[in-house]
Parts: sequence; structure tokens; C-alpha cells
Amino acid sequence: MPLMTGKTAALALAVAATASVLATVSPAEATSALSWGACEGTGHDARQECATLDVPLNYRDPDGKRITLAVSRIRSERPDARRGTLLLIPGGPGEPGLNRPSTIGKRLPQSVRDAYDLVSFDPRGMGRSTSASCDLAAGDRSLVTARPWPAADGDITGNVTTARRIADTCARNGGDLLPTLSTVNEARDIDSIRRALGERKLSAWGRSYGTYVGSVYAQRYPERTDRWVLDSNDDPDPTQVERRWLANFAVGAEDTFPAFAKWASDPGSPVRLADTPAGVRRRVLGLAARLDAEPLRWDGANPPVLNGNVFRQSVLTALYSRGQFEGLARLVRDAEDGKVPGAAPPDLPQDTAAVSFATLCNDVEWPTSIPEHARDVAASRASHPLTAGMPVNITPCSFWPYKPQDKPVRITDRGPSNVLLVQNRYDPATPYSGALNSRRAYGDRARMVTVDTTGHGAAYVPAPYTSACADRAVTDYLVRGERPVRDVSCPAPEQAP
Repeated sequence: MPLMTGKTAALALAVAATASVLATVSPAEATSALSWGACEGTGHDARQECATLDVPLNYRDPDGKRITLAVSRIRSERPDARRGTLLLIPGGPGEPGLNRPSTIGKRLPQSVRDAYDLVSFDPRGMGRSTSASCDLAAGDRSLVTARPWPAADGDITGNVTTARRIADTCARNGGDLLPTLSTVNEARDIDSIRRALGERKLSAWGRSYGTYVGSVYAQRYPERTDRWVLDSNDDPDPTQVERRWLANFAVGAEDTFPAFAKWASDPGSPVRLADTPAGVRRRVLGLAARLDAEPLRWDGANPPVLNGNVFRQSVLTALYSRGQFEGLARLVRDAEDGKVPGAAPPDLPQDTAAVSFATLCNDVEWPTSIPEHARDVAASRASHPLTAGMPVNITPCSFWPYKPQDKPVRITDRGPSNVLLVQNRYDPATPYSGALNSRRAYGDRARMVTVDTTGHGAAYVPAPYTSACADRAVTDYLVRGERPVRDVSCPAPEQAP
């Protein structure tokens, strides 16, 4: 990996200076505001410690009501090599993060685990932090209901009813926590965690929604960022924010489906669906239409049928990882034979549903015109049939009872040049086109590493889909401060089938 030269030499000096400053933070300072102890529950590394931190419910009223954040860490495995804290930013919105030092931490190379204390947290509303709930009925916590899949003929009347019901239920049951669930408040919470840790600066690795949280933090608190890695990048368009993310599922599905179609038409595939990729696409779209007309009974699932939209959601989910291609191919074959999968998809937990809806709706205002949504759905169904209009359909945000408390943050090129973006070229959830918008927004603050492969998550991905090129770039930066001089393109992992 080439090192920085020429005009970027100043940045190298700044990185060295930062390391020197960070080294002056004593262990006593780093732990003074948090009382660390054993973590509750199971499934975490025995070395993982947990603590709680009280933060304002409303940062505009710092002396008012407070809520609790659950924070975790695994200390540097070589204290003499420690250079600071690496914050593992949860995704979602609506993902817990407390066990990430144990789970994600295992995927980091030893040199990173030596250089950093690994720290994460449950965002406000999640898990062991002060928890949020809309007390939604089980039917509204099905992923195929929470995402606005239109009726088989494209009608959105049912989606309007569902969206109103979810928004009304959240307003009735969400309490005073719900209006505060936003990306800007998560960035404020992160800065509260930084202060409690006694760190002058944080390094970070955020993935998916965590890239937007990381971008907002880096824009609001640039002087408090050290080495900043953002993997699988959300489009930071401040005029749309999450509206663009939802719409991007249509783009991402079309970007990534060809990889599945190629796999499922390969003569060596364990479950071959057609002789050509075009044949695989016809077979998948044909099955979705057949299930629209003749759903299969699926006892124990929510809803208890395998219909066209449940199948479409299954396709979209499987495109997140090449490791799920075989399962998707078997689902196609079995459903054509009248069989349904054994295990039903899990419902969204109450806290995940509440935090997800609230963050999406609180970050930016959403359009409210029902006829406009109907027109958008019809157009999207024609141009992006794999997602059948879902990404532009109406959501609870069109009926949300709260206005955003903060304006969306515009990501700019003003700030330290310390950001490394990592991205797969074909990603179903955070497509490459959106990541390029993030790259343009950062300008010379960032460099971008692009892996020519399919899936959601580019760095430190488990074998056999590991990109040694992307992993090396991230590790070189986190451990030695060696960021690429210019943007880098990595080949597809050789081991990926």
C-alpha cells in the first residue's frame, strides 16, 4: 500500500502528532467517569466489560430528564502498544451494539486489537440502554409489513392504513423518548461517551447506518476524530437522508441480482436454476407473480403465508451476502414445488421497530401526498421489478406526529483529512452510487477503497469472501496511519465462488 507523499506529508505529521497527544491520556483519565464491571447476559467475550452512562434526554435541556446508555469495551490486548479507543458504531438504525467488541472484535486483526480499546454501546432506545417501544402488534413488526411492500396489483391503500396505524401507535405509546431518537442525538451521545472515556479523540469503524452516524459525528465534531473508517456507505444527501436510503433498495437490488443470477446459472452451481442469468431472472420474477396470485400457507410465519412480497423480501435479504445464494436458490426451487421454508423470519423486536421508525422519521421530513406515492410506486414497479415499488412507497413517516428537532447535517469537505471509505461495488442496501455521493461530499477529507464484489460489508468479512486488499488498507490506516494517497480499487476476492 503506497504511503502519503508530497502535499499529504503534512497529514502524516499531523497523524504522528495526534498519536503523541493521545498517548498522554492516562488510564486513570480514561476510566474516571465510567464504573466498569461484568456484562450481563451471555454470548460475549469474558474480557468484555460494561458500564452505564447518564446523558440528557434532550441536549437542549442538559439539566432536565436523563436517560442511560449502556457502554462496553475490551481493553487493548497489548497495553504498551495502545494508541487510543476504536469506537465500533452500531448499524440499523435499530441495531444493538453492546456485544460488538466481542463479536466484531473477533474479526479484527491482532494488530488492531493491540492498538485500541474496542468500545461500543447500545444506542438510546436499544437493548440495555433506556429502551424504546411503540408497543406495536405482532403483525406490524413483521419485516414484510414494516417495509412498505404494495399489494400484488400495486395498490397502496393497505400501506396507507398500516402507515397511519403504526404512526398513531408510536405517538400513543412511545413516550418522551421517541421524539429524541435521531442521528444527531446519537452523535451527541457518542461525544458524551468520548468525554466519559477521558479521550481527547476517538477512532471509529462504522458500517452501514453506522457510516451516516460516523459522518454526522465527523462533521459536527471534526477536531475530536482521529482515524475514521466508514464501511458500506449511506448516501448523505441532506435533502432526503433516509428517504434516499429506502429508495436505494431498488438500485441495490438491481445492482446485486446479476451476481446471484450468474451463480444460479453456472453449470457447477449446487442448485442451478437456469442455463443463463436471464433465465434465472425470469424464473424469480415469475415465481413472485405466481405467489402473488397463489400464496403458500406457512404456519408459524408472520404473516402465515409465503406470498409474493414475502418472497421478494427474502430475495432482497439473500443479496446481502454471497453465502446466502444457495439458500435463496433452494427457496425458489422448493416454493415452485409448493414447499415453504422450515424456519420463519423473526419479527422485529419492539425496541428495534421503535428506534428504526423514529430515527427514519425524526431525521428528515417526508412527503405526505398519497397520490404522489402511488405514482412513484407505479413507476418503480416498471423500472425496478425486483422490489415492486416498495422503496418509494408510503411509510409511517408521512403521518409521523413529530417534526425533526434538528436539521439534517450536510457532510462537507471542511475538516481534517482523516476519513477512509470502504465499499463494495455491488451492494443491495448501500449501493455504490450512494457511496460515491458520500465520497464527493467529503472531497479531500477522504480516500475510498472499492472492492469489485457483491455484498453488504467490505472490510473484515469472514472467509471465503474476505478481501485481503480492503483489509490491508483498513489495518494499515488504523494501526500505522498509512492511508492511501489516492482512491484504490481492489479485485474481487479470489476465494469467492
